[in-house]
Amino acid sequence: MKLYDELVARGLIAQVTNEQEIRDTIDNGKAVFYIGFDCTADSLTAGHFMALTLMKRLQMAGNKPIALIGGGTTMIGDPSGRTDMRKMLTKEDIEHNAACFKRQMEKFIEFGEGKALMLNNADWLLSLNYVELLREVGACFSVNNMLRAECYKQRMEKGLSFLEFNYMIMQSYDFYYLFQHYGCNMEFGGDDQWSNMLGGTELIRRKLGKDANAMTITLLTDSQGKKMGKTAGNAVWLDPNKTSPYEFYQYWRNVGDADVMKCIRMLTFLPLEQIDEMDTWKDGRINEAKEILAYELTKMVHGEAEAEKAQAAARALFSGKGDDANMPTTEISAEKLADGSIGILNLMVTCGLAASNGEARRLVQQGGVFVNEEKVPAADAKITEEQLKAGVKIRKGKKVFHKAVLA
Repeated sequence: MKLYDELVARGLIAQVTNEQEIRDTIDNGKAVFYIGFDCTADSLTAGHFMALTLMKRLQMAGNKPIALIGGGTTMIGDPSGRTDMRKMLTKEDIEHNAACFKRQMEKFIEFGEGKALMLNNADWLLSLNYVELLREVGACFSVNNMLRAECYKQRMEKGLSFLEFNYMIMQSYDFYYLFQHYGCNMEFGGDDQWSNMLGGTELIRRKLGKDANAMTITLLTDSQGKKMGKTAGNAVWLDPNKTSPYEFYQYWRNVGDADVMKCIRMLTFLPLEQIDEMDTWKDGRINEAKEILAYELTKMVHGEAEAEKAQAAARALFSGKGDDANMPTTEISAEKLADGSIGILNLMVTCGLAASNGEARRLVQQGGVFVNEEKVPAADAKITEEQLKAGVKIRKGKKVFHKAVLA
């Protein structure tokens, strides 16, 4: 099976411009393609997996990836899928986040001379002259068409700032610049980026002629990717200091039954023949499929040794053997204690099991919090210093385990 057909079979393709041309280009290793990553945090999340694995697949087939760090566009903020404006970051924050992204991307993509490139759009966007940009690029965009774009619809309901309105022009300019300076002939992005991506293709043709060979292709499941990036209101990070390998494994181990085969097909590098055979497994083997998904993705991000440890710890916990050697652990400093104890709500927030005291209170009141396998009876329950010295195991619901010990 050729690469384009494989991408379709894995459920990755939503819509494309000039399908036959795109098929021929990537099947023959002739694509110089880019995907943009705005630096809104100091780590990539599980939601970036589709983009990262896609870049790896295309590079393995001889195509050349460009990982475009959005040092410039992050200063504006993408309004796609947002009901409010993104937090404004400083230039120093963005540069720090970009450096963190590069370290994580190197686990998926091979950078170097003649290989993948990592570029930062701050290098050309921040030096643009506003009036020149309006004349050269702004004249190519219809405001009426922009206002109809899907990426602006949600923000229009609550108020779209002029700052955010410029995002489409900036993203379009990126493709135009990369096309001219790096021979980039293709842009990949999520389905919520379609309008922005078409803007880039159209800008290239209007500025350089209708024969300019610029193509766009969108991933079918960008909304699924964004959903993958979060659990219980918290992001699932690729940085092990923010989401431990065990927590990362558990996240994928606990995906919904309806999503597990979809995730295996889209995100792993298992052969399609093996995945098709797994698709015939009956309900009794769904947990086996989830283990395979969790192991493969944890190995990809954190290495085989960490994947083995995470899987062993998860199996021990769910078998009732209680092996907590690799369980996520938070050390509680003595300063956190008051009169020799800490409240369960404060403890849960400190351990990252709840985003706020209010969320922790709801979980306790719903009967979903256990300490050393005993249900926490009330929101005012306290954990003593002596308990913390011995170590306490906190369970949230049926599947989330955490250990707290005194520092």
